Amino acid sequence: MRPFNIYPAVFLLFLVNLIMAQETTTGNYYGERFKIEGGIQQKTPVYGQLAAADTVMTQITGKIKEVCQVKGCWMKVALDADDEVFVRFKDYGFFVPKDAADKTVYMNGLAFLEEMSVEDQKHYAQDSGASEDEIAQITESVRILRFEADGVLIKD
Repeated sequence: MRPFNIYPAVFLLFLVNLIMAQETTTGNYYGERFKIEGGIQQKTPVYGQLAAADTVMTQITGKIKEVCQVKGCWMKVALDADDEVFVRFKDYGFFVPKDAADKTVYMNGLAFLEEMSVEDQKHYAQDSGASEDEIAQITESVRILRFEADGVLIKD
């Protein structure tokens, strides 16, 4: 009877150890759930290594600067003092809350560079509530850092 009692005890210790080893970041997931990797990118080194046609599957984190105020279908995330990334969501499959600005976000998906057209810039400027004068000043396409997220975790 004694060996029979040891197996449940070992099993319970294993479960406790497994639970304690999980990532402790709390928040709300949007899109696909993902496990946060230990080496998640906090700065922009992933973009520094990309050529114009490259894409890389990665995880990055930053602070949300701005969210689409129409639906929550895109956001701008500050990666460091100088760089921000424009984030859209895979297959238009999920949205984030419109009041998520100034929160920390963890994102899983594809990083790439993109040439954004004048029309797209004007569309996103309208979504963010820019004035007609600000929209009229957009006259050239720009190269931007882009991220297509298949999952987002907004930290509480």
